[in-house]
Amino acid sequence: MAGKPKAEGRPTVLVYTPTDKVTTSHLMLEEKLVSLGWERYLNNPVLIQFHKRSSSVLLISVPRDFSKMKSMHMYDIAVKTRNVFVVRDV
Repeated sequence: MAGKPKAEGRPTVLVYTPTDKVTTSHLMLEEKLVSLGWERYLNNPVLIQFHKRSSSVLLISVPRDFSKMKSMHMYDIAVKTRNVFVVRDV
């Protein structure tokens, strides 16, 4: 996912580590998260949210507008899906 440029002007991307592919859409992200046991909440008009089926504590929230995805959203995904996604500078 293309993120906002960092202070030094370098954008970040969210990489799916099993394939080393950059996640470029909400559809790609949702497919990967669902395969990892996450479910999508359907009732939020501003955010797309996923919760872990086995734990009601974990929640991932990303903006509905993919172009507004920031590095903080990407790091949240990477932390909550350990070793599956990583954030990289482009």
